[in-house]
Amino acid sequence: MAQIHDSMVNPRIEVLLSKVDSRFTLVSLGAQRARQINAYFNQLGEGQGSNVPPQVTSLARKPLSIAFEEISADKIIPVRVDPAELLLEDVVDGIDETVELAEAVDEAPEAD
Repeated sequence: MAQIHDSMVNPRIEVLLSKVDSRFTLVSLGAQRARQINAYFNQLGEGQGSNVPPQVTSLARKPLSIAFEEISADKIIPVRVDPAELLLEDVVDGIDETVELAEAVDEAPEAD
């Protein structure tokens, strides 16, 4: 009789891949979230509270395993950002800063 062995990865890769659109997205999302979880655990004793704690109760001790559990539980989802939109926002912000700086220079009293 054939036995089905549990994989070493829990949640299963198939489940994780069904939550995202590609393997690259899964790797990127998992790695980014694992770094955030690691930063959270590293700053715990300092009392800063600037990082988001793990969103699932887990027996896992590794940040990447916790990140994968969060993705499987739909607590962490990928968000697509249009690069052209980001570039346009940067240009507009740069123009706004330049205008503010020019106005500040115009309003400044001249030195004698």
